[in-house]
Amino acid sequence: MAREIGAWCKICRREREKLFLRGRRCFTEKCSFIRRGFPPGMHGREGRRRLTAYGVQLREKQKVRAIYGILERQFQHYFAIAEKRGNPGENLLLLLERRLDNVLYLLGFASSRAMARQFVRHGHVIVNNKKIDIPSYSVKINDEITVKQSLRSNPCVVESLESKDQTVVPSWLMLDREKFIGKVVRLPKREDITIPIQEQLIVELYSK
Repeated sequence: MAREIGAWCKICRREREKLFLRGRRCFTEKCSFIRRGFPPGMHGREGRRRLTAYGVQLREKQKVRAIYGILERQFQHYFAIAEKRGNPGENLLLLLERRLDNVLYLLGFASSRAMARQFVRHGHVIVNNKKIDIPSYSVKINDEITVKQSLRSNPCVVESLESKDQTVVPSWLMLDREKFIGKVVRLPKREDITIPIQEQLIVELYSK
């Protein structure tokens, strides 16, 4: 996990943009991007060549992949589905936003998407009274998400929930802190996604 976190820090600095890959820490002065906002390596401060149009498009796709923590083949699969439903760029982001690991993070049960993904894979997450261990599970309206009783006393979960501002929970989700229950009240919309993403660049990349 430490090695993976280190790789995320390098991704942020390489892209020269904060990607919020480390959850709550990205909002504090401990964020590595704030402390060292230039690419790694001895020539990191010198700057790099101007990117081509293709390079900009590719960087945007890699950024979204890094944020949601998915592989290239998974990303291509999501895009293929998004293309069949109208606006491919917007649909792609909404599909990613509905992933169970992402929803768990948005509700505050985990301090990062990586931690949320680990909770799901280890079978600690319950959806509609049924254990779900697939991070890519797509939530639906009225789905109730919670964590197992054994995980509710976990310091990471407790600290994450305590630091989660109720106003930060997206309006398409509802959180009951006392009962450790989150609910999907509606499907997400494009305006619910506050991460700076230019999805049109990804569409242009895949249209070539």
